[in-house]
Amino acid sequence: MPTIEESEISIRQSRLQFLERTDLRLLLILKETGQLIGSSGLHRIDWQSRKFEIGYWVRTSFGNQGYITEAVEAITNYAVHELQANRIEIRCDGRNARSSRIAERLGFTLEGILRNEKCDSDGSLRDTVVFSKVRGVEF
Repeated sequence: MPTIEESEISIRQSRLQFLERTDLRLLLILKETGQLIGSSGLHRIDWQSRKFEIGYWVRTSFGNQGYITEAVEAITNYAVHELQANRIEIRCDGRNARSSRIAERLGFTLEGILRNEKCDSDGSLRDTVVFSKVRGVEF
């Protein structure tokens, strides 16, 4: 768990990235209670090619309730219709079957697996799965 100070620094960095138009972090708030349950957004933005990556996480206690699917679908629609996206990616750890299922459920195409692409927190190598939607094909 991050400290309050670490959380504040992270939010301030997100605001700067938003102002620079390099990242758009969105907080997922439960309507009924106002509780923060997760985060999503558009990352690694390339305005020239109109490419965006959607990232997401949800608190474990709110998993498997459709919140991330709803958020990713809305963000995808926003990127397509408001930002004129040409390409939208979802990348996830090869071991994260839940994240892969969200991409598949929303009609993203599996493009490939980047083998031994990143190090885990313990230093072990991990694969990254890449899904995409491309203008003229999936939207």
